[in-house]
Amino acid sequence: MKILITPTSFLKPVNAEAKAKIEAFADEVVYNETGKPLNPEQIIELLKGVDGYIAGVDYITAEAIARAPESLKVISRYGAGTDRVDIPACTAKGIKVANTPGTNSIAVAELAFALMLNAARNIPALHEAVRNGEWPRFEGVELFGKSLGIVGMGAIGKNLATRAIAFGMDVSAYDPYFDEAFASLHGITKKPLDDLLASSDFISLHVPLSDETRYMVNAGRIASMKKGAVIINTARGGLIDEQAAASAVQSGQLGGLGLDAFEQEPPTDSPLKGLPRVIFTPHAGAHTAEAVRGMGQMAVDNCIAVLRGQDCPYVLNG
Repeated sequence: MKILITPTSFLKPVNAEAKAKIEAFADEVVYNETGKPLNPEQIIELLKGVDGYIAGVDYITAEAIARAPESLKVISRYGAGTDRVDIPACTAKGIKVANTPGTNSIAVAELAFALMLNAARNIPALHEAVRNGEWPRFEGVELFGKSLGIVGMGAIGKNLATRAIAFGMDVSAYDPYFDEAFASLHGITKKPLDDLLASSDFISLHVPLSDETRYMVNAGRIASMKKGAVIINTARGGLIDEQAAASAVQSGQLGGLGLDAFEQEPPTDSPLKGLPRVIFTPHAGAHTAEAVRGMGQMAVDNCIAVLRGQDCPYVLNG
C-alpha cells in the first residue's frame, strides 16, 4: 500500500500521531517537500503507484485524474473545501473523495473575527508606525452596535455569529440552507444576499467557490454597499473581484478588507496589494494546533477506512 500526503503540516510535530498512524498502515508514504500546494504536473508525477492520496489545497484537475494510476482509490482532503478537486472526474474513474468538515471551523471563525477587529482599528498600520518610531492617532470604529452580514452560515459562519453577538453586533445571515432554529436561538436575521450586502457594516464570506459564487462580490454589489463597509474573506479568493475591490478601496466606497484567501496564492500580482486598510494573511485560517491535529487525524482515518472497504461518512461522491 502506497500513500501520497501533500499537506506540509504532516511534517510538523503537531501531526505526529496522524503521521505515525498512516505510516503503520502503509508500506510506503510519500510526502510533499516543496513547502507549497502542488500543480497538476507535480501531482501526476507523485501519484505513480499510489493507492491513497491525502491532499492539501493542490490543484487536482481532470487531467491529473485522467493520468492517475488505476491503483488510486481515494483522495482524502485535509480540510473541508473541495473546489480544487475535480469530483466528477474522480467519480468517473471510481475514486472516492472525502473531506474533514468541522475540524477547522473554530480556527477559521476566530481568524475572521481577528481580521474584523484589525480592520476596525487599523492595527497593522498602527503597529508598523510605532515600530518605525512614530506615535500616530488613527481613528477606528467599534464593533459594538455595528451590523455583521454573514454569507454562508455553516459551522464557520455559526461560530463567527456567536462571537459577534458577544461583542454586541447585530448579526444577519444569508444561506441557501438557512438554519432557522439556530438563527431563532441566537437572534440572527435572515436576509436575501443582496439585502444583506447592502445593509451590513461588516461582511464575512463563508461559502465554497463554484460557478454560482465566483465573483459574488463584484463591482455592482460593492457599489450597493454602505460607504465604508468592510469585507472579510477567509473562504476562497475567487469570491471577490479583486480589481473592483481595489478600485472601491481607493475611492473610499470600501472601508477596508481582511483577506486570508486570494485569486492567486501567494497574491504577488493582486491589485489589492499595498493598499491602505487592506490586511493580508497567508491562507492561515486553519493553522492552529487544534485544527491541524483534527484535520490530520480525520484525513488519515478517512483514507484508511476507504482503502479497507469500511464505511466512511465523509465521502462526498458515493
